[in-house]
Amino acid sequence: MSYQPLLRVSGLHVTFDLGNSSVKAVDGVDLEIRQSETLGLIGESGSGKSILGLSILKLLPPNAEVNGEVWFGGTNLAGSSEEDIRKIRGREIAWIPQDPATSFNPVLKIGFQIAEPMVLHMSLDKIQARQKAMELLQFFDIQPAGERADQYPHQYSGGMRQRALVAMGTSTRPKLLIADEPTKGVDNFRKNQVAFMFRKVKNENKELSILLITHDLPFAQALCDRIAVMYCGQIVEISSAEVFFKAPLHPYGKALLESLPARGMKNIPGDIPSMINPPGGCRFHPRCRYARAWCRDAEPPLSKINGSMVRCWQCA
Repeated sequence: MSYQPLLRVSGLHVTFDLGNSSVKAVDGVDLEIRQSETLGLIGESGSGKSILGLSILKLLPPNAEVNGEVWFGGTNLAGSSEEDIRKIRGREIAWIPQDPATSFNPVLKIGFQIAEPMVLHMSLDKIQARQKAMELLQFFDIQPAGERADQYPHQYSGGMRQRALVAMGTSTRPKLLIADEPTKGVDNFRKNQVAFMFRKVKNENKELSILLITHDLPFAQALCDRIAVMYCGQIVEISSAEVFFKAPLHPYGKALLESLPARGMKNIPGDIPSMINPPGGCRFHPRCRYARAWCRDAEPPLSKINGSMVRCWQCA
């Protein structure tokens, strides 16, 4: 695996203007996604994971203010025009949204929707793109492909829509695939199917990088090379998957693992803090059993320790 960064996020801030207040959804994130790796971005709901993913492709609503840099190749996506970003979005970086049930246009056939990115970005004619779409349906075990290509989203099961969404996302052979909560709301059997599908995608395109946004830790463990832990808009730990699932450095990472049924199912005390008025100092200190007085006073830096990165005064 190459250790060259495919995408580098530097000093990224995303703030939503709510009129009388503002939400700091992403607050000073530095992150790299390496070539050919699967990076898991984990954390509780509301930690800013999906906003970080959406900000990479400038898919945020008008009330979002974005500061910082997002380097992809030699291009700062954060400073790119909408015309320039459209050339990258869907071609070199693909987005797979959370909900397959609402992500397809209900009045267009699935085959057309999978083929459309190839027509727009790869200069294929409609006949060529349809043939490629049927090959993708076959690849993702949606059969018979010719018949399924002419069906509408409501004629697909939930699992089929999920696989068709990945087929559409990978149709242009992007360099980076951003998958947002691909196991949200699915049972364990379908989670195994989704994991198998992503492994199949990586085996077919070994140069593909994946940013996997999820709160499903076992799913991340099954697929990811590295783990980035996000809490209250900040990255608090980045480690190899092997290190993280064996011995996480940040108290929040430890608490996440201890909340799993296989590891004792201990609830994390307290509530996720408000993103409008986050705690001072270390943002996890109100919920941290290791917190000391200095944890409340100053925000810890993201420090390098034995190849990992951690934002904690206990490790600084």
